[in-house]
Amino acid sequence: MNALMDRIRGLASMFWREVAKFGAVGGVAFVIDNGITFYLMHGPMSDSEAKARFVGASIATVFSWIANRFWTFRHRRQANVAREFAMFVLINGIGIGISTGFTALAKYGFGVQDKNMLFLAGVVGILVATVVRFYAYRFFVFNNELDQEPGFSHDHELIEAHPTGSTPRVVPEQKTPESPGR
Repeated sequence: MNALMDRIRGLASMFWREVAKFGAVGGVAFVIDNGITFYLMHGPMSDSEAKARFVGASIATVFSWIANRFWTFRHRRQANVAREFAMFVLINGIGIGISTGFTALAKYGFGVQDKNMLFLAGVVGILVATVVRFYAYRFFVFNNELDQEPGFSHDHELIEAHPTGSTPRVVPEQKTPESPGR
């Protein structure tokens, strides 16, 4: 039971570290997205608020992929970079659709004309999209198994049912001369 609790604590600790790193990357991407969007809404794209949101979000997406790939989820990167990037773009397309959709809904659905309110609608959309992105990144984009991580090589056994229907007993790995540690 003690080994099971240690593994659960380890997984929870890893999850919260990922959340913190994802939040830091997201914070920088948020500044990039909103800085560009605000500039475009009040300048070159003053009559196309939804398009300005799309441009800002697209640039922030490229930053986000690089930062999440090489920092947040570096231990979960896929070997197939093209597939990973395609999945990332697809997930972010959905996220951009959510944030742009909030801006478009406010402007065209509710008739909001104030640029600051439209900007705020996009920020609310970003917050909703962020929750969607985190779980999608973790389970679809950066989903390489943790079996290579020391101490987590058998964690899938903790949640999979044992053939007899009971939870399997987890025995900590022992280092022997024939099998050196990882």
